[in-house]
Amino acid sequence: MLQIKDLTYRIAGRVLFDGASATLPAGARVGLVGRNGTGKSTLLRLILGEAAPDGGAIEVHPRARVGRLAQEAPEGDTPLIHCVLAADTERAALLEEEQRTTDGHRIAEIHERLTTIDHHTAEARAARILSGLGFPAEAHGRPVGDYSGGWRMRVALAAVLFARPDLLLLDEPTNHLDLEATLWLEGHLATYPGTVLIISHDRALLNRAVNRIWHLDGCKLTAYGGAYDTFEKTRREQLDLQARAYEKQQAQRQKIQSFIDRFRAKATKARQAQSRVKLLEKMEMVAPVVEDHAISFDFPEPQPLAPPLVAIEDGVAGYGETAVLRRLNLRLDMDDRVALLGANGNGKSTLAKVLAGRMDLMSGSLKASNKLTVGYFAQHQLDELVFGQTPLWHLRRAMPDANDTKLRAHLGRFDFTARHVDTTVGNLSGGEKARLLIALMSREAPHLMILDEPTNHLDIDTREALVAALNAFSGAVVLITHDPHLVELAADRLWLVDGGTVAPFEGDMGDYRRLLLERAREERREAKTDSEAPKGATARDRKDDRRAAAEMRQRTAPLRKAIQAAEKNLERLTAEKARIEDKLADPALYDGPTDRLTALQKDLGAITKNIEAAETAWMEAQEALETAEAAEP
Repeated sequence: MLQIKDLTYRIAGRVLFDGASATLPAGARVGLVGRNGTGKSTLLRLILGEAAPDGGAIEVHPRARVGRLAQEAPEGDTPLIHCVLAADTERAALLEEEQRTTDGHRIAEIHERLTTIDHHTAEARAARILSGLGFPAEAHGRPVGDYSGGWRMRVALAAVLFARPDLLLLDEPTNHLDLEATLWLEGHLATYPGTVLIISHDRALLNRAVNRIWHLDGCKLTAYGGAYDTFEKTRREQLDLQARAYEKQQAQRQKIQSFIDRFRAKATKARQAQSRVKLLEKMEMVAPVVEDHAISFDFPEPQPLAPPLVAIEDGVAGYGETAVLRRLNLRLDMDDRVALLGANGNGKSTLAKVLAGRMDLMSGSLKASNKLTVGYFAQHQLDELVFGQTPLWHLRRAMPDANDTKLRAHLGRFDFTARHVDTTVGNLSGGEKARLLIALMSREAPHLMILDEPTNHLDIDTREALVAALNAFSGAVVLITHDPHLVELAADRLWLVDGGTVAPFEGDMGDYRRLLLERAREERREAKTDSEAPKGATARDRKDDRRAAAEMRQRTAPLRKAIQAAEKNLERLTAEKARIEDKLADPALYDGPTDRLTALQKDLGAITKNIEAAETAWMEAQEALETAEAAEP
């Protein structure tokens, strides 16, 4: 599908690619990774022909349709569904020609081609993609201009996904998505029928949606099989082997050089010394391992405060006369790590503003410690940075009483070197601007940090540094993020913002993913039921049907939960059995003491029985669920 051969490319004298090569087979899904600024987005521009290489070649299959996420959001009065449908230019052209032509033979050809490209399912497919990206069915007819820039970029993403190009190029597709839409996108890309090349710093997306990794480092492209975790493990092993080989070679060279230095001047040993000089000259050097500079974050530690930091009772929050959240009964303590779940528009940012003291409750009470300091980070704050000024200037403006030594030390906590603190914001990368905002947010050692999408523009290494810093921080943290990896590693409590209120979510991210999938399946079932309802069926009939279905789901919820628990148990037991069988397959085991062999055989017998019991439990729960559903009139 795509071949990159000895690619060389420079920007303003800086080399981004130097003899880089890679092959992208048809049907592969590749994640392109690398530090910020290494040239990943530039590579997409080169593939698209928007820039010409200085050397080498990039070859795309001549008949391949190449699609990418539009750089500008759609505008105007066009309904969302029509924006998406228009992305399939062949379908649109065929439909237009069908209206114009009077040639019966050509009309037959058009109909045949429309059937081939699944024209009859087009609207349903477009609607499914829009729904997956967070647009409810009732919004599909709204003008795209009614939405903000971030939501309109979702429409652009829906359009390119609907078009189904042979080669799909995506640059940070999750930046404008919430967690729910990100989880949907992972599943959609994992089953995409074409070839995909994705630039992303989202570890979860790179683990679930791709099957190969291209690593851009040192102006070269290196291909790895598997998802991101496999790449990371393989690369670490390769670097360790290279480091050991380098150390071994250096010791060998030192030994040879010592012989040369000792015996070069002696006539009886001069010939041997000279042969060793030639050996050194011919020795192929192993390159030393040069580790990337490790990014680190270090949040200042707050003074301890008595609990609770914040407590809300019977709170109602909203804008003007419109309540967004009701029945708020929440509490935050110093050691809390909370992630807010829920689709965009459900009120996560509203709750964050209330907790940050930037919005008053409409009713109810909020009690907070008098000494409470809150740090609040949000992506829109990027617009508040002065591009002609430096990070040091921004921090000095926020902390006018602090001396330069203290200001520079605080910026240093977030990996701003002496050079970077005096670089204008306009010349900083997106990740460096985000780090500056985090530094400004934490300048007063807050007791509570509220982070709204903090990982946009951060590369994977910087995200890991943020995770480590959050886990070391002794204050409270509230996270709003589309990054499931960050939630899993940095949050120990989940609050679900849904249905106009906030409640603890009992479960982990795997449980939440399953909840979203079940909701999506139910929505599809309801949509199918509505479409197949008799023409005489009233809205009340359909409402009653949905209510009955909801009641049925509630009654069978314990059975569904039992099925999920049994499935998890089976996965765990099966993995444990495979581990024991691997050990039993080792020939060395049978040459040693028999007690180890006996213990493993006993373990294998016990776990086999446990698997049989777990399978029985799963079958019984499944049969009970099917019986309950079949008994429903």
